[in-house]
Amino acid sequence: MSNHYSPTDSSRAASGKSVLAADLRITGDIVTAGSVEIMGEVDGSLTAGALIVTHEGRVKGRVKAETVDIRGTLSGQIDAVNLTLRSAAQVTADVSYRTASIESGAQVEGKFSRKKD
Repeated sequence: MSNHYSPTDSSRAASGKSVLAADLRITGDIVTAGSVEIMGEVDGSLTAGALIVTHEGRVKGRVKAETVDIRGTLSGQIDAVNLTLRSAAQVTADVSYRTASIESGAQVEGKFSRKKD
């Protein structure tokens, strides 16, 4: 039996929402089957079922999630099925996505690649 956690473990059914407060800074990797809302700062990779980066939130690193919703700042890489960049988003990243929505006012720089169905 492995002690290594994976989002595919049986705990997936019990996964919930994690909120990282505005005064919280994390350096390292985050892995969850649930959703993560970031109001603070993360420097590292993040794997989740869903990710929300709020207006105050800042992420630097690699992000992989089914749903990614950015209102704040993200630099690095994004791998998402459904990507939404809100009007206040500031994104500098290489992005892989299946569907994307970019609101007017979002600042985006990087390479976008659409995943094949």
